[in-house]
Amino acid sequence: MSAIKKIAIVTGSRAEYGLLYHLLKEIQSDSDLQLQLIVTAMHLSPEFGLTYQFIEQDGFVIDAKVEMLLSSDTSVGITKSVGLGVIGFADCFDRLKPDLTVLLGDRFEILAAAQAALFLKIPIAHIHGGELSFGALDENVRHCITKMSHLHFTAAEPYRKRVIQMGEHPSTVFNVGALGIERIRKITLINQSDLEKILDFQFKKLIFLVTYHPATLELNDIESELHHLFNALDTFSEAQIIITKSNADEAGRFVNQRIDDYVVYRKERVKAFVTLGDIVFQSVMSLADVMIGNSSSGIIEAPAIPIPTVNIGCRQDGRLRADSVIDCGHNEFEIQAAIRKSLSPEFKAIVKKTISPYYCCNTAMVMKSIIKNTDLKKLTKKIFYDIEAHGSEESTHLYHR
Repeated sequence: MSAIKKIAIVTGSRAEYGLLYHLLKEIQSDSDLQLQLIVTAMHLSPEFGLTYQFIEQDGFVIDAKVEMLLSSDTSVGITKSVGLGVIGFADCFDRLKPDLTVLLGDRFEILAAAQAALFLKIPIAHIHGGELSFGALDENVRHCITKMSHLHFTAAEPYRKRVIQMGEHPSTVFNVGALGIERIRKITLINQSDLEKILDFQFKKLIFLVTYHPATLELNDIESELHHLFNALDTFSEAQIIITKSNADEAGRFVNQRIDDYVVYRKERVKAFVTLGDIVFQSVMSLADVMIGNSSSGIIEAPAIPIPTVNIGCRQDGRLRADSVIDCGHNEFEIQAAIRKSLSPEFKAIVKKTISPYYCCNTAMVMKSIIKNTDLKKLTKKIFYDIEAHGSEESTHLYHR
């Protein structure tokens, strides 16, 4: 009888936990696997809603909490948080001794976890590698984590090819689609009446969902960008607006303060939240007429609802786009024009026919199956896969969807 594999999954933010939910359930319910759930960063911060409590309410046992988040959104503060994270994850992994660590995305707390796992010789499975986002440090972090990882679960075929281009062997790289799309298709949404009670907010005819994060490689104009965004939103005085605040990124607290300043004189039609929680967020998205901002959820999840996305600026440059996404600059008049286009009957007809480039069936189950059937002990010794030496990677036998 084979030994039970201990699978550690790390989550540090509200959005990431929602994406991981069905994978957590798959691993939790498999008798051959032992789930080790590690929470960190924003989940443990009162400022960001102590969202680890949502995880516990969903019935998961948290095996470790790694405190690492400083009350600072400067580049120095973020750097020190990463250092604290590496120390905390070193102790955590040494105690739990997982056979595999699963990491999603490109946030700084995930980079800290990857560094600790690497030096402890714990293999890493990375989700959402191979993607591009030229306007943020996430781009650099994502590729660093890819090179520290041993199994790769990408969200689309071009991303699978890019991970292989980075020297990862094709037999370890799998296009399984986006977990967020599967979450949308399986989730039971909250109806409008109950949602209004939960949010203490009445929805009317026109609903905007706004999520705006600092583009961490271009912060010099952040105040001007927010000024233009708010002016554009004010053009649509009939709109009811739900705003979700920024993450704990560099300049994130500055963005959140400006959001609070904007809301204070518009409380009858605008409301901002530190966190909505996964189900409430998806439910608001399903009611919204358009999603506005620069979040990856507007690129990946919103087209699967489907609703139109007005994607502002360069933060998501490089990601695959569905036809329901409208890109625009930071100028308020460009934003206004993009919103008007998104609300037009002609564009709504396009949105109805939108096909997400990130969809595959049973994403979480497929990932679990690959993890379960992989000899994890053989993963840590990696050899750079040179495409020129091997010829086209398409000739290599591999599993991909």
